[in-house]
Amino acid sequence: MSRQSKQAKRPAPPRRAAKPGALEFFAGSGLAAEALRPFFRVLWANDICEKKAATYRANHPADRFHLGDLAEVQGADLPAATLSWASFPCQDLSLAGNLGGIGSSRSGMVWHWLRAMDEMAQRPPLVVAENVVGLVSASDGSHYLALHAALRERGYRVGVVVLDAIHWLPHSRPRVFVVGVDESIDIDAHRAEGPSWCHSAAIERVAPRAEGFVWWSIPAPRTKPKPLEALIEYDAPADDGKQTKHNLSLIPDGHRERMHSAVNGHATVFPGYKRTRSGRQVLELRFDNVAGCLRTPEGGSSRQVLVIYRERRFETRLLTVRETARLMGVREGYRIVGTYNDGYKAMGDAVAVPAVRHLARHLLAPLAEGAQS
Repeated sequence: MSRQSKQAKRPAPPRRAAKPGALEFFAGSGLAAEALRPFFRVLWANDICEKKAATYRANHPADRFHLGDLAEVQGADLPAATLSWASFPCQDLSLAGNLGGIGSSRSGMVWHWLRAMDEMAQRPPLVVAENVVGLVSASDGSHYLALHAALRERGYRVGVVVLDAIHWLPHSRPRVFVVGVDESIDIDAHRAEGPSWCHSAAIERVAPRAEGFVWWSIPAPRTKPKPLEALIEYDAPADDGKQTKHNLSLIPDGHRERMHSAVNGHATVFPGYKRTRSGRQVLELRFDNVAGCLRTPEGGSSRQVLVIYRERRFETRLLTVRETARLMGVREGYRIVGTYNDGYKAMGDAVAVPAVRHLARHLLAPLAEGAQS
C-alpha cells in the first residue's frame, strides 16, 4: 500500500467541542472574561464606563463589547448563551458606600440584568451574580433573599459562596458569588449537605430563610499564594522626601513599633490605608505580607500606600497600576489603558482572576457541560 493510501485511511482527529457561550454584564475591564476564558467563550459583553471599556477592548474581541446603559439593552437582541455573568454595581451594598441596598439606583441595576434575560428567547441555564459580602450580610440578609427569590421565580436552583482572593494572592478580597442553575439540570454531584470552607457565617444565617437553598460543593484551593513582597516593583519611583516624612508621621506609635520590629525580621513591605481615628488622620499598616482590599481611587484615602524598607531607610509611595493588576491575578501581558487613576479603578473595581477561575473550573464548567448535554 502506498504512503498516500495509508494517509488517506487515517481517521480524522475528533473535533474539539466548542466552548459554551457566555454573556458578561457589567463587564468592566474584562477580568471576569479573562478568568472564564479557558472554559467559556464570551459572545457579548456590556458596560457603561468608557474608560474601562478601553481596557476590555485592548484584551478581548472588541466587536463583542457593547458600550452603553444596560437599561437600554433589549434582551431579544442578545445571542443565545449557556452562562450569564453579572458583576453588578456594589456601591449600595458596600460598607464603604451608602448601604442603600439592592433596590437603590446603582446596585439596583441587577434588576435590569434579570429583565434583559426575561426578554431573551431562552434564558441562559446558568447564571452568576457577583458582589461584595454586604449582599449577604447587610440588612439581615434581605438583599440576598430578594435576589434569591427572583432567581427562584425564574426556575433556577440557587446558592451562594464566598471566595476570598487571599487563597490565591497576597490580597484580602472576599466576594460573594450567587450561582443559579436551571431546574432541569442534574446538580447532585455539585451540592453538599451543608456549609464548607466557602460559606461564611452570614451565609449560614441566611440560608434557612432562602427557599430551596443549594450548598454548592467546591474543593478548597491547594495553592499557596506568593507573599506581597514578591509582587512589588522595587524600582518604581518613591515619594519625595517631604511626602515620605508626612506619610511616616501618620503611622500610629503601635504600628511604628511593629514596623521596626518586622524590619529586624527582614520584612520590607508594609501596605496601609489612611483613615480618620478620633478626629485625626492616621496611616494604618498591615504586617502579614498581604495587601488590603483594593478599592476605586476616588478620594485620597481609597488609594493604598506602601511603606518600603530598602537601603536602610523607609520610603513611601502608592501602589503602581501593575502592582494592582498583580494583586488581582492578571497576567503580565494584560494591557491597562489610560491614566494612573483609570488603571487603578479598572483593577480596584474588578474580580480576582484566580478566584473566578477556580469557581469556573470546579463548578461552572461542569454545570455548563450538564446544561449542554
